[in-house]
Amino acid sequence: MGKQEQNNGEAVRLFETREARFRGIYRVFASTIMVGICLIWFYRLKNIIPRTTGYHDDHQPAEGRRWAWIGMFMAEVGFGLYWIITQSVRWSLIHFYPFKERLSNRYENMLPGMDIFVCTADPIMEPPTLVINTVLSAMSYNYPPEKLSVYVSDDGGSEFTFYSLLEASHFSKRWIPFCKRFNIEPRAPEAYFSQHYSSSLQDNKFAQEWLVIKKLYEDMKNRIELAVEAGKVPEEARKQHKGFSEWNLNIKKNDHQPIVQILIDGRDTSEVNNEGSRLPTLVYMAREKRPNWPHNFKAGAMNALIRVSSEITNAPFILNLDCDMYSNNADTIQEILCFFMDEKKGDEFAFVQFPQYYNNTTKNDVYANVCAAANEVELAGVGGYGAALYCGTGCFHRRESLSGEKYSKGNRFQWNTEAKRNEGKSVNDLEKSSKVLASCCYEKGTQWGKEMGLMYGCPVEDIVTGLAIQCRGWKSVHYNAERKAFLGVAPTTLEVSLVQHKRWSEGMSQIFLSKYCPFIYGHGRIKLGAQMGYSIYLLWAPISLPVLFYVIVPSLCLLKGISLFPEVSSPWFLPFAYVFVAKNVFSALEAMNCGSTLKGWWNLQRMWLIRRTSSYFIAFLDIIKRKLGLSETTFALTDKVVTEDVSKRYEQEIMEFGSSSLMFTILATLALLNLFTLVGGIMKILMDFDSKALEQLILQIVLCGIIVVVNFPVYQALFIRRDKGCIPSSLMLKSVVLASLLCLVPLY
Repeated sequence: MGKQEQNNGEAVRLFETREARFRGIYRVFASTIMVGICLIWFYRLKNIIPRTTGYHDDHQPAEGRRWAWIGMFMAEVGFGLYWIITQSVRWSLIHFYPFKERLSNRYENMLPGMDIFVCTADPIMEPPTLVINTVLSAMSYNYPPEKLSVYVSDDGGSEFTFYSLLEASHFSKRWIPFCKRFNIEPRAPEAYFSQHYSSSLQDNKFAQEWLVIKKLYEDMKNRIELAVEAGKVPEEARKQHKGFSEWNLNIKKNDHQPIVQILIDGRDTSEVNNEGSRLPTLVYMAREKRPNWPHNFKAGAMNALIRVSSEITNAPFILNLDCDMYSNNADTIQEILCFFMDEKKGDEFAFVQFPQYYNNTTKNDVYANVCAAANEVELAGVGGYGAALYCGTGCFHRRESLSGEKYSKGNRFQWNTEAKRNEGKSVNDLEKSSKVLASCCYEKGTQWGKEMGLMYGCPVEDIVTGLAIQCRGWKSVHYNAERKAFLGVAPTTLEVSLVQHKRWSEGMSQIFLSKYCPFIYGHGRIKLGAQMGYSIYLLWAPISLPVLFYVIVPSLCLLKGISLFPEVSSPWFLPFAYVFVAKNVFSALEAMNCGSTLKGWWNLQRMWLIRRTSSYFIAFLDIIKRKLGLSETTFALTDKVVTEDVSKRYEQEIMEFGSSSLMFTILATLALLNLFTLVGGIMKILMDFDSKALEQLILQIVLCGIIVVVNFPVYQALFIRRDKGCIPSSLMLKSVVLASLLCLVPLY
């Protein structure tokens, strides 16, 4: 085993867990908020019998207040219960810390194989140069290359993706030794060269090689982009590899034969870089697709990769990455092996999930893509129960757990015993046998997508798969490394961000309404805290209803002079004020403690409101339609390509609208509604000079005013901006009409 560190006769642990600080203080603080929430509920129930209030009592009968009051009570119950659910992850927060030096001391010459899956689906929305940057970063890990294999699943079946991988395989012979010799980070060429410049280099030898490698990369990138632009792979490139013969057939994106091509055979000792060192295995796969066969989106691609990789390399551990998420830490594999290979607890873990971070977020994260508190608190809190969420990318899996095996206590996993059955097979034999595993009909009559691999039938197959694995007895880890392990590409427009969240919220709510609901499927299998932690995300769509009610009804009641909150002089004013102030102050402090700025926290509050009143609400409506059989599950791929002017506005943190999306119609209408009602309500109070009315309606004025301030970028896009990212005039007119009609709606 190499050098064994001993502690009282036992091997020293390869990782440790630490409880979050100040947990006792937080529990006391959270208890005070819970008391405030209960007082608010009691106040609503106590006053639910209608009585005339407000300075327009002569014109607004009690009936107008009754339904609004009941609605407010139901909304506040929803908010309160959801807040209770969010406390499950903050109540017992645990962080994980690996010791890779100890791993190196014990197992340096006995490290297990690692298969890396990179998934792409469309060469236009996910350009090949984006894909090969992720691939090259994965091939460049500080890990024995003979034990490293990279598989690319191309659901677009594009010869341009294959061509780009062929180019990358040649470039890797110079890139990998360059990375390791000078220990550079990150190891995705595009990211590295965009962050480092030759003028800042002090070492002449390094500077010379830097310029050579950069030119090689730029030349490769230009060849790929020119081929995509011309719509044709160069003839000289076609002659370099037999794999191009696959595209001699009439291949369409959703109608083609299975394609498996081994571009670099890691078993071949002649496959070396320019310094004579071995290269990692590199495999291209496009699973078979036929119009009459379900392909099950990304889950189907992942399951095909699991089978194909088991035939070629069969490594005991698997890393899956989206094509836009490159490796940012060359030692990540050693860090996660500290969890899997720990002598005491390692056999319990099915997967290690890293949080998603991005290399293109603005200083204040204008679209709240990262949400640092979610990564460092919420997701880590669920992981503290041994049930970290599988998020679909940046996740290391134990192959046997991902393949449907149940955890059995005391069953030691032989991670150091790798399959030798393929040593005698040629590349052609492996490709031929692998194509069968990537065919459409292979899964027919099997448990793939049910008990084996990723689960089918849900747009967020990753979340339900992780839950199913945990319910088979396995545990999982959420690990937020000091150096971010992976960096991806965040949405740079509001519409793309909202479409992404619509897809996520819709899929997760389907899980909650299915047999996989954590409180049902996970009952007795995972801890209650983990069930609640899952529900934070599975309830995104339903929580849109109380938010919408709070955004619409109090503002309309302000315009009509109907009071829905206690007077400032009333003791019942205090619970409302305390809960609102305490929650938001703590939220801001928590966000800044996790690395966000105050403005970044404010942007998060804005996006919180925008998402829940648009994308989550539309997702909720789509769920109802699907339950009624009026629509089917679809998968919306987010575009990774943006124009120069869009990119410039994003860098300036100017919100991008620029289309007549239904979601933008909702946003503009609600923003205008609150603006109209705030102005109208205040004018009525001032015209009547009624201080009593002001005291009764002050909380509604504050609420409406906050919503108006939050929507300031919407007003800019409606009335001030004239760039291509503003709200179209047709949508503005429609929103003005809708908001005006809502103001005229009688409340009785």
